[in-house]
This record gives sequence, C-alpha cells and structure tokens, in this order.
Amino acid sequence: LAVGWGSGAVAAWAPSPAGCELVQSTVDCTGRWLSSIPGNLQGDTEELLLDDNTIQVLGNASLLPYTQLCRLSLTRNRLELIEPGAFHSSRGLQELSLSDNLLFTNYSLTAAALSALQALRTLDLAGNRLTEDMVSVLVWNLSSLESLSVARNVIMRLDSSIFTNLTHLLELNLEKNYIFEIDEAFEGLQSLQRLSIAYNYLPCLVGFSLTQLRVLNVSNNVIEWFLALESDELFELEVLDLSHNRLLFFPVLPRQNKLHSLLLQDNRMSFYQRLPNGTSLANVTVQFLIIDGNSTNITTVRLWDELCYSNLSSLRLLDMSQNQVWGLPEGFLAQMPSLTHLKLNQNCLEVFHLLEEGPLAMLTELDLSQNRLVELGTEVGVGDVLPNLQLFNVSANRLRALPPGLFTHTRKITTVDLSHNQVDLCPQPDVAGEAERPPCVDIRGVGTLTHLSLAGCGLQGLGGRPFQGTSLIHLDLSDNCQALSGGLGWLQDLALTLQVLSLRNTSLSSTAVDFSALNSLVRLDLSGNSLTAFPASLGALEMHSLDLRDNCLPALPQDAARTPLGRSLRELYLSRNPYNCCTLGWWDALQRVEGLRVPDRREVTCSHGSRALSPSALPEPVLRSCRWQTADLALLYLVLALPTCLTLLVAFAVIFLMLKEKLLKMLKKRCGVSSPY
Repeated sequence: LAVGWGSGAVAAWAPSPAGCELVQSTVDCTGRWLSSIPGNLQGDTEELLLDDNTIQVLGNASLLPYTQLCRLSLTRNRLELIEPGAFHSSRGLQELSLSDNLLFTNYSLTAAALSALQALRTLDLAGNRLTEDMVSVLVWNLSSLESLSVARNVIMRLDSSIFTNLTHLLELNLEKNYIFEIDEAFEGLQSLQRLSIAYNYLPCLVGFSLTQLRVLNVSNNVIEWFLALESDELFELEVLDLSHNRLLFFPVLPRQNKLHSLLLQDNRMSFYQRLPNGTSLANVTVQFLIIDGNSTNITTVRLWDELCYSNLSSLRLLDMSQNQVWGLPEGFLAQMPSLTHLKLNQNCLEVFHLLEEGPLAMLTELDLSQNRLVELGTEVGVGDVLPNLQLFNVSANRLRALPPGLFTHTRKITTVDLSHNQVDLCPQPDVAGEAERPPCVDIRGVGTLTHLSLAGCGLQGLGGRPFQGTSLIHLDLSDNCQALSGGLGWLQDLALTLQVLSLRNTSLSSTAVDFSALNSLVRLDLSGNSLTAFPASLGALEMHSLDLRDNCLPALPQDAARTPLGRSLRELYLSRNPYNCCTLGWWDALQRVEGLRVPDRREVTCSHGSRALSPSALPEPVLRSCRWQTADLALLYLVLALPTCLTLLVAFAVIFLMLKEKLLKMLKKRCGVSSPY
C-alpha cells in the first residue's frame, strides 16, 4: 500500500533555480530548507518533489505557475495549512503526498482545498495526528480516489460515515493507528481490493463480508476470533494475514474463496478435536454472542466441523508457526491439494504423519522445526511420499531417525535441516560387541541434495562414505564435538562440489587435519575451536571467506598474504584469539591485501604482558618494548659468538708468532732467493 514517487526517467539531473534539480518534467527540491514553494521553476513541471523542507503554509498563489502538475510530494515538512484556493491552477493533480506534517491544526481549511482535486487518484495523509472525524472531513469530496493512506494517525473507531463517498477506492492503508472498533466502515467501498489495518487494537473480526476484497492484512492486532459471514457467495479474497494476534481457533473462513496465502503465525491457536491427554472434544460447541446496537445474536458452532467447512482447494501457502498446535485434525490437509508451502514450526507437535500419495503431493517446503517430534509417521511403499518436496526442516526436535527410504521418494529435495536432533548418519562405524546398531539417517544416493545441516546432532567419529552419491554444496557440522575425531576422510565424495563448510565448535585442535582435497571450498568456518597454529593445508585453497574467531592462535603465517589463500580471500574473521603484539608482521601484510575485508577488525586484539591492545594502534612504549625484545635477542647471539671468535683469533696469532722463523726459512728455501735475515 506504499505510495511510490518518481517519474522513472533515465536522464542526467540538471541544476534549476532555488538549488533544485531538474530532469525532463520532474523538479526535485528535496532537503533544500525551503520555507515556501519556489515560483521560478520550469512552467511545464509535471512532478514536484518538496520533501524534507520547512514549508508551513501552502498559499493560494503557491502553485499558480504550475498548471501541468500531476504529482506533488510535501512529505516531512511542517505543513499546517493548505489554503482553499491553493489547487485552483493544478486541478489535474493525480498524486499528492502530505505525510508526516501537522495537518490536524487546520484540517477543515485543508479539506476545502482538497475538494478542488477532482482528478486525484492517490493521497497520502499518514503521520498527521488525524482523528477519524478529521479524516472524514478531509476525504469527503474526493470520490475519484483510488489509493488512500491514513496510517500512523490517531484513528480509534471506524463507522460507515468516514469513507462514504470513496466509491472508486482500490487501496486503503490504516496501519499503526489506535483502532479498536469497526462498524460497517467498508460496506460502501464496493471497489476496494487491498485493505491493511495492521498494528492496531482490534479484538475480533466478526461477520466479514467484503466479497470484492483481494488482500486483507490485519496482522499485529489483538484478534481472538475471525468469523466470516455465513454465505455461499464467492469471496475474491486471495491473501489473508492474521499473524501476530491472539487467535484461539482456526479462523472461520468464507465458504467459497480464492485464498492462496493464509498467514496465521504467532497466535495462540490450537485444535481441540483431540487433546494431548487423549480427551476428545469433537462434539463440543462454542457460542458466539454478537451484540449489534440493540440487537443480540447468538451463533453456535462446533469446535472443528464448522472450521473445516471452507473451500481451501486453492491454498498454496499456510503459515501456522508459533502457535500451540498439538496435532492436526484428521482430514485437515486433505482439503488443501494445491498446498506448496507448509510452516508448522514452533508448535507442540509430537507426531506428524507423511501419508503415501497423500494430500501433500504438491508440497515443496515443509517446516516442522522447533516442535517436540519424536517420530515422523509414514507408510512408505511403492507410491511417492512428498514427490515435489525441495526444502525439509525438522531441526530442534527429538528425532533419532527418519522413516527408512524417505529420501528415495523425494526426487526434487535440495535442502534438509536435521540440526539439533540426536541422529546418526549411515553407514555407522563397526563397534565391537554391539548386537544391534542404533537407527541412522541414510542420505546416500540423494543426487539432488545440495544443502545439509547436521549442527548439534552429537555425531561421533564419522566413517565410511556417508555422502556417497550426493552433490552437497553446503554442509553444516557445527556443534559436534566428536565429529572430527577420525579426520576428514569421510568427506572424500564431496571434494568436487562442497563450497561451504561449517566446523564451528567441533573441538578441532590439530593442525594436521588436511583440507587440501576440498578444492572447491569457498567459505570455511573454523570458529570456536582450539587451534594453536594455522592449518598449513589451507594455504593452497582459493577461498573467499574464512572464520578463525574464538581459537588459540598466537599468530598467522608471515607469508599468509602471499599464498593462494591470501590472494583469493575477500572476507576474514580474526577476533578473540591471543595474538602476540610483537609478532604482527602478518597483520600488517593483510592490511595491504587489496579487496580483503575484516568485518570484526575493531574486535581484534593482541596481548602484551597482561594488556589487550588493538594491533592497528599500538602505543609507542609497546612498540619500543617489542624492538628491545628483538634487539636483546640479537645481542645475546653476539655475546655468545664474540668470545669464540676472539679465542680463535688469539690462538691463530700465537701459532703464527711461534712458527714465524720456520715459515720464513721454508719459503726462502723453496723460492731460492737470498735475502738478509
């Protein structure tokens, strides 16, 4: 329901009077500290943007030069008054934005000015502290309106008198007001297709009868009941958003509708046909007491039968996450043969049944994460189970295994999240004396699988070839303390495809772990381990992202920036390691690598004594101390070598003096030349 502004013309902006910018027939005067509309702009201006200025009054003569004006935006000014004759020269105006001003002060005079705009299609009055009575006066004569926004005002109650004349209205935005009651406010809006009443205080919606409405957003209210009018008339409703409310029951929807998206996230909803303790409430009824003026109507419905009476054959998205659902009633999903996305995460489910050739044949996404699932019931035979499933999320449950052969029927599966379940991968290593092996999850041969998360599954010493026949691109093994106890040999089948690998918090301490076979790696997470030295095998990889946070590294290799890894890296995380402040040559070299980003640069520290310092700004005393440490080491070598050199020199001199006469005689004898002695 947002109103868009701008002509979309692709042309260079040119300077205009008053410091504005001009492109074709659009003048942009945004943020120029203007207190009035400039009168010397281009006369054939069709779009005038005056947002973020200080205009308080739009006078009768303000728009006289602009007879061709079609779009005018005065958002975020200090506008208190629009004089009655302000638009007499701009009667062709089609779009007007007056949001975030002070129009409540002189709304009656402003209404007189707006009444001249018989061609107006879009009006934005958001954020003007308007009450429902003020809104009624402002839009009374605007029968041509197609889009109206009165969001972020102080409207509390809506009745039939407010929008009476808006017979052509298509979109209405009432978000972020204080609306707690609606009394036939929209009955006369026969063209209305999109309605948003989100972020208000509606306690219920009873007798919903807007058959022409296509999109209804009533999220973020306090709604406990949604009851559509009992009628066999076809409702055009396609999207219904009831998320973030207090719904106690599944909404009573129109019997005939075109719903394709039903959003029920974050409510208090449950089904009461059968409670967790085995009690059945299938025949229990609820009575709704509806008071309308002096008349009282009592509607009686059965807790489940009536709720399932609606036609949901066109529904494609059902989001029931963050509710209190213990189980789904029998036949519930059978009413939704077109369902492609089902979200049941963050509920109280203990069992979920996957029926062979059942109602989930079209499902592409199934999210059952953060429940209490201990098993997935299924009847796997010759038929297909979830044949079109692409994303399967059962993380954070109590599963120990999946139905055997489940993935052999999901021919399109690409993403599986099994994290935070106590599951093992097949094949399991042989354990001496073990009579029967515990259940395991077999993903071998699932060629379409590209993303797999096994974080926090308690994996221990993986062996064999658990990924044989797969083409995984993304693998998350984080929070498995014993997973790497046998090395990385079991990843051999992913050497050519694996691009993202997370080994966070896997108790990795040995630098002997060999990553060199994983030539396709692009992103590697080694954070939260106990590495005391940089794994040498990483230097030959050409990765783009590496995470080394929360390890025990005193330094990185001095030539790290010159390796294939250093030249290819674009993102490097280094914080929370005990680096030595006196051996930061590697840090300086990394700073010079073009294109390398260290997002946690400000958190990187080095240690000098008991102090933690930033390597980018070491104090001079610390630098001097580091130089002395280096100098003292050289001096020590010199002191150790000097006595030895002096001793050798003295010994050579003594020997020379002792043998001098003999040496001279020997030379004389050999050369045969007489010389005085």
